[in-house]
Amino acid sequence: MCTGKCSKCIGITLFPLATCAIVSNILLYFPNGRVLQLSEITDLVWFFHGILGAGILVILPAFMMLGAGGAGCCANRCGCSWAGTESSMLLSVVLAVVGFAGGAYCAVISSLGLIGGPLCDTGDGEYLYPFRNDTLQDNYLFNQTTWSICKEPENIILWNIVLFSILLAIGVIEAILCFIQVINGLTGFICGTCMRKRK
Repeated sequence: MCTGKCSKCIGITLFPLATCAIVSNILLYFPNGRVLQLSEITDLVWFFHGILGAGILVILPAFMMLGAGGAGCCANRCGCSWAGTESSMLLSVVLAVVGFAGGAYCAVISSLGLIGGPLCDTGDGEYLYPFRNDTLQDNYLFNQTTWSICKEPENIILWNIVLFSILLAIGVIEAILCFIQVINGLTGFICGTCMRKRK
């Protein structure tokens, strides 16, 4: 597969991933479909790791990848359009690094969200983080019996686990795809987007 087509495939794949990340991050603001006070929402949600990190910072390089791969294997660095093709591949590399950073940022924050657990009411009307001081061995993720400590919002632990897990997976996949595009874009910049156009 030529580098142009590879760029296009990666760009197309990143769009639904970025959309899912944005939606998942927004859903974290409404645990179990409820509207809460700002002080009752888990703090890590305010890092916008799905909206900004795995969303906007990945959509930008996805657009560039589609542009860099738009000509597919017909792009020819030896013809009159070689400068435009090479510059678009180089720009796609720079933006792919941005996308990689966004995906990695989302993965890191999501991991912290999974490890630390949600903000919840333990029954006395006060919202706190009951699992923040747990060790990895005693973490609530591996001990479902401790989930009953959170009374409100209802099902907040399962809500956070599912959405943070989705965001973690999306962030990792996006980071991998953007890293592949860095290699692909450099190859396209150095060697040309494909073989010479057949006469």
